[in-house]
Amino acid sequence: MSGADRSRGAAEEHFIAALALHEDGSAFERARTALLYGEWLRRLRRQIDARDQLRAALDGFERLGTLPWADRARAELDAAGGEIVLNTRQDGSISLLSPQEREAVRLAASGASNREIAAQLFLSPRTVGHHLYRAFLKLGISSRTELAGALAA
Repeated sequence: MSGADRSRGAAEEHFIAALALHEDGSAFERARTALLYGEWLRRLRRQIDARDQLRAALDGFERLGTLPWADRARAELDAAGGEIVLNTRQDGSISLLSPQEREAVRLAASGASNREIAAQLFLSPRTVGHHLYRAFLKLGISSRTELAGALAA
């Protein structure tokens, strides 16, 4: 077993232990731990395992009404190939966007540069530019300054 494999095994044990500790504790902390675990699993290309954790996180965040966290879990679940049901907040032109486009647009609207968005989404800045270009076409806008209005619609 290589050092990387041992390290991954130890990390997974810690995630499982953290979930167990949160079982009787804070629902938010449990959902957040499930989200982080699901994101980690997805990046290891363990999509099926990731979906279970991400779905649990999404359910927890939606029950708590923590919508930004629910949006993040929804985007991760969609990226992992999980079935997503869009809520009424996402109806309209924003629902035309792919999960990566939605995340790129959300971050760009908050003022993040392509390089900053790329770092957060584990993409290249060029790919972020492509996602934003496609999103702008779908939303019928031509600049970042119009993003806030498009997201509010």
